[in-house]
Amino acid sequence: MADADDVRRLAMSLPHVVEIDSDGFDFRVADKGFVWSYPERVPGKPRVIRTDIAVLFVGDEAEKQALLLGEPDLFFTAPGYDGWPVLMVRLTKVTAERLAELVTDAWRMRAPEELVSDLDEASLGQAR
Repeated sequence: MADADDVRRLAMSLPHVVEIDSDGFDFRVADKGFVWSYPERVPGKPRVIRTDIAVLFVGDEAEKQALLLGEPDLFFTAPGYDGWPVLMVRLTKVTAERLAELVTDAWRMRAPEELVSDLDEASLGQAR
């Protein structure tokens, strides 16, 4: 089980990440959001920032659909995100290890190529 503190720790461990001031969490790399707390919208009610749910980037629509179909207890989407390569993850249902993979992959989708190369080189150096 993960929580907002885990998201923060994982996101801030990646290069050149900035946390944007918000009611929940909101992380950017190169001015591009890659993981943030879910702004739940219910018709007729004020928006509620859900820090128990993270919105994050995935590779493309095919990956999004595969994750949604393969693990519906963990992932979901909402109409406001139709057509976008993002999905929501229930933090109470994800392990810290899986969350690390998801946050890092989301960062890779949004980070400039040179930052991704730097991270890959650093990872190779640690593996030796």
